Amino acid sequence: MPKLTKAQVLKKVKDEGVELIDLQFTDYLGAIKSCTIPVAQLADALNNGKWFDGSSVEGFARIAESDMYLVPDPSTFAVVPWRAMDGATARLICDVYRADGKPFEGDPRFILKKAMLEAEKLGYICNTGPEFEFYMFPKDESGKTLLESKGNGYYWTHAMDESYDIRKDITSALEAFGIEVEASHYEVADRQHEIDFKYADALTCADNALTLKYTVKNIAHLYRYQATFMPKPIRGQAGNGMHTHFSLADKKTGKNLFYDAKDTYNLSKLAYQFMAGLMKYIEEILALTNPIVNSYKRLTPGYEAPVYVCWARKNRTALIRVPGIRGGATQATRFELRCPDPSNNPYLALAAMIKAGLQGVKEKLVAPKPVEEDVFKYDDAKLKQYYINSLPGSMHSALMKFAKSKLMKELLGEYTHRRYMATKLEEWEDYRLSVTKWELDRYLEDI
Repeated sequence: MPKLTKAQVLKKVKDEGVELIDLQFTDYLGAIKSCTIPVAQLADALNNGKWFDGSSVEGFARIAESDMYLVPDPSTFAVVPWRAMDGATARLICDVYRADGKPFEGDPRFILKKAMLEAEKLGYICNTGPEFEFYMFPKDESGKTLLESKGNGYYWTHAMDESYDIRKDITSALEAFGIEVEASHYEVADRQHEIDFKYADALTCADNALTLKYTVKNIAHLYRYQATFMPKPIRGQAGNGMHTHFSLADKKTGKNLFYDAKDTYNLSKLAYQFMAGLMKYIEEILALTNPIVNSYKRLTPGYEAPVYVCWARKNRTALIRVPGIRGGATQATRFELRCPDPSNNPYLALAAMIKAGLQGVKEKLVAPKPVEEDVFKYDDAKLKQYYINSLPGSMHSALMKFAKSKLMKELLGEYTHRRYMATKLEEWEDYRLSVTKWELDRYLEDI
């Protein structure tokens, strides 16, 4: 879909009877924020931005520095499909600026743009494509979410049940937003689903990811369902992942630079360097790709979520997997990082992954040999023999790696890196001090 200009946006709102505009952005925890303006204010917002109080947004600014403004990106304009009648509402995704007219360095969208610019300076466009998994649980008459699932087992079905209808409406809404959906299906567990959209440059991909989460939540709500991207909502059942596919293209020609016909895995030297960067720095970026306490209840042995730092083609327990390509489909050459989950802020997560991969290119790192066996069956001795490290086992462990990371301080800037650490450590401390139902059930009567 061609990107719109300011003039085209103003014409479309008139033609489509738009009355309200939602100006959307995210805090660094990934929550969608919105400032709604009447359509009469749109021209001024497009030309001059819209002021808001940055001190009220998690991680943005202190009260003394609170004056910020939103600058809408015309290319993100879309009428909200479920608010298209009787005075339609449209949305625009925005960049955040300081009062002095400079981009706010803590804006997640700006941070991703910074990582993309680093790639462009090296002559590359970074293309990405995430796969989003989520659960949809029905609500009872009182509005309580029924957190129930029959279990794992790939619940492919031809039955046109209600969740099928919900997913159909979600797909239609995403297409109305201009997103090309490639697949929509049931996942491993009952009530679990996956939606994949076509790969794009990293910024478009992150905008699409934000739109997907926004759409899934709202359409499910219309059906009295609770959609959740929580990594592990039910113990013992499949978690929600955000497997993310990567390739680098030539900035001038668009040619996929990850392809090499002579290589066993059809990967170029550049691809292996990018892969090696992700493997070397994965522990340092995990606090952004897997940012919440619950993330580490998904990253456990026994499920398809990876725990060990290795790569392969057929082995789905590996951190990085190289999908096979059909003959001649060189543009499809890529690999997927399998550890991220959809609780993350897509701008920050993609920025961190790109930064790590590019660092591998800069350092000319060499990827280790692939491991095609089920790594979950390896004992400690064999893991040591193959130099296979484990991912951090908790949010706190990941934060300690993140805290020391020069790479992440460079990406986020000292201010945002420090604020993010402080917020997440506060979250960890709250979790650590909480008394859970598990503890009460296990200890209350017997001790």
